[in-house]
Amino acid sequence: MAPNGYKLIPEAPPDPITDDQIADDCELVDGVLVEKETSGEHGLAQSLLVAKLVNPFSRRPGGRHPGGWWFATEVLIDFGPRQRLRPDIAGWRREKSPAPPSGALVHAIPDWICEVLSASNVNNDTVKKRRIYHQHNVSHYWIVDPLAGRLEVYRWHADGYLQVLTAERGERVRAEPFAAIELSVGVLFGDDDDSD
Repeated sequence: MAPNGYKLIPEAPPDPITDDQIADDCELVDGVLVEKETSGEHGLAQSLLVAKLVNPFSRRPGGRHPGGWWFATEVLIDFGPRQRLRPDIAGWRREKSPAPPSGALVHAIPDWICEVLSASNVNNDTVKKRRIYHQHNVSHYWIVDPLAGRLEVYRWHADGYLQVLTAERGERVRAEPFAAIELSVGVLFGDDDDSD
């Protein structure tokens, strides 16, 4: 009882956010609606990485290119009832997902995810979302940091993601799971690729 004699009634918990309430520029992280920030640097890095991966990998395996992957950008993926995440780039191995991802809410968990950092999303991408991706066995997780000019590559391990590569502008790498091609890190940030 409250001091004035009235009975206190606890507030009802808010209704959970439904999938149709998640706008195209938002995602649901730990039950909280989060707006995704973008920038010119973010968009450039995202588009240049997709351009480097699509030709050699977004095809059936065999032939002169490795193939074997589907890619999608900014699609809403179901990671559980309080987790509807929109990775910057996601990839599915065709051997596990014979058909490309489809629908407004994708239910197939990707095999590879890349997040491109922006000033306001660093904590979500490097802590909260990384934890969720690990819990759902996403095999590989990349972080591209346009401001630092850096690529970080992580491999799933039962105890947590294992960092297997850190590279910066000016370096050329073979980054798993796409080690079949050599990638100039600076190309992700607008540098010319002298090998083309």
